[in-house]
Amino acid sequence: MPDIIRLLPDSLANQIAAGEVVQRPASAIKELLENSIDAGATDIKVIIKEAGKTLMQVMDNGKGMSETDARMSLERHATSKISKTEDLFSIRTMGFRGEALASMAAVSQMEVRTRQPQSELGTLLYIEGSELKKQEPVACEPGTSISIKNLFYNVPARRNFLKSNGVEMKHITEEFQRVALANPEVGFSLYQNDLETYNLPAGKLSQRIVNLFGKNYKEQLASCQEETAEISILGYIGKPEFAKKTRGEQFFFVNKRFVRSNYLNHAVMNAFEGLLPEGSYPFYVLFIDIDPVHVDVNVHPTKTEIKFDDERTVYAIVRAAARQALATHNITPALDFSADINLGSKMDFSRETIKDKNYGQFRSSGSSNLQKSNQEHWEKLFNEHPGKGSLPQEIEREEPEGSMTLTFESNLNTGSESEIMAVEHKKSIFQLHQRYIITQVKSGMMIVDQQAAHERILFEKYMGCLKSSKGASQQTLFPQTISLNPGDHSLVMEMEEELRALGFLVEPFGKNDIIIKGLPAEIGAANEKEIFEGLIEQFKRNKSELSIPRKENLARALAKRTALKNGVRLSEEEMSGLIDQLFACDSPNYAPNGQMTFYILELNKIDNFFNK
Repeated sequence: MPDIIRLLPDSLANQIAAGEVVQRPASAIKELLENSIDAGATDIKVIIKEAGKTLMQVMDNGKGMSETDARMSLERHATSKISKTEDLFSIRTMGFRGEALASMAAVSQMEVRTRQPQSELGTLLYIEGSELKKQEPVACEPGTSISIKNLFYNVPARRNFLKSNGVEMKHITEEFQRVALANPEVGFSLYQNDLETYNLPAGKLSQRIVNLFGKNYKEQLASCQEETAEISILGYIGKPEFAKKTRGEQFFFVNKRFVRSNYLNHAVMNAFEGLLPEGSYPFYVLFIDIDPVHVDVNVHPTKTEIKFDDERTVYAIVRAAARQALATHNITPALDFSADINLGSKMDFSRETIKDKNYGQFRSSGSSNLQKSNQEHWEKLFNEHPGKGSLPQEIEREEPEGSMTLTFESNLNTGSESEIMAVEHKKSIFQLHQRYIITQVKSGMMIVDQQAAHERILFEKYMGCLKSSKGASQQTLFPQTISLNPGDHSLVMEMEEELRALGFLVEPFGKNDIIIKGLPAEIGAANEKEIFEGLIEQFKRNKSELSIPRKENLARALAKRTALKNGVRLSEEEMSGLIDQLFACDSPNYAPNGQMTFYILELNKIDNFFNK
């Protein structure tokens, strides 16, 4: 029998490795930016065309490479950071992955220009699909410039799996923001299709946050810093009153490396307990500095997931640091931008243990004044409505939006309609705990989930608008300006036609701002900013968890954000109308996320409860 096992050619092995390293254009940008940081660059310029599919170029003024190093950098497993096994457990640099450049060169047309400051000439390398086409001396600026053109040009299947330009650019922007936040002492600029998206001068962390996310962040930053013998934490958290319905602007860095950690996020959210409306998420940028020997960064290929050898201690310190920052903010809410947190500097104090006593003071003494103030406002509100034992109807209906777990299954929206029971709600109907509508039907009793039912009604209405492009719009009396991050701005501009079909009148205004001049007529009077931001966040959440068409995603997202919420009191006419509209739907049995909208409790089952 002939032998069947053989070694892969280098070009094919590099393409396989690229599947791990370069999942999308943003992956390549991350690797290149981290290499520039490790090269000691103080100014980094990023140029993107067609969301990285046509061109990605990263230019830096770092120390550059010699001719030999430039050629070696394109070999697999080539690195300047690791020489022995122990080095894996003491890593403080970023771009140490040995196969990164080789993998990128395997699936693109790559050009490398690099020169060391002491050299008169630099080196030019041109590679196509792992094959070196050109190597020659070249006159260039000190530092390194790497251009990646036509990503996945030789792997069409991979290129076909890339998302739209708006989605891919959003991922690139997120990677850019993370590296820029981690290195405020480095100047960054980002150009998208020859237009400047960011120009970030080197400076303090607070200035970097404001330059990245907008001037309104100046008001909400509260400094956070703690230090023990083993670990130090510093950064900023957002004040509770500025919390958003979006999760995106939450950043953890361990030894200046961005990480995702539900465990650490829970520690911060625990510190905010009782201070945030349900479904709201605070902003934070927190840096954890710890001896690398206590951290394993090789848990995941992208290095965004890590493990600590003593996770409970880290959790407790992060939570205590956030609580102390909140307590300090309650006493002195203003932030002095002249006294900034400088990354890499030592703290002026050291603590061997961290206790939660500050948080206790915050909850007991700090909150008492706030509670007293709120009580006076409530008393004033009731005094303005004498003779009423409850809140005015307009206020009573404004309920906070709760977060829900999304388990969507798209085929439920096209399923056949089940047999509709004859409803006798004209005769008797009532609301249970302001969540369910109960009415009599011929076979027994029907229980309707008012939120799920309204989501189904709105979903089918919005889908109709998107198909016909004839959604009615109601112009706002005072158009509202909303500032978006560049990724969300690109996403909104990409969906402009669908938003108009739903009834949104949106126009670009400035660099990353939009003006909302109208809302869908079905929404009526509402907070335009809250509705629109909630729609975009829900759309992104759906997109990350589901593979559904964009129009269906938009209809689901808007229905989710504008439907009746549990806790809203309805009149008999409103309950009756809701049931009529539900059974006029094509698929009344289920909400868009698959949840049942109603349940029939038959008489024989009720009889069984009483042993009849």
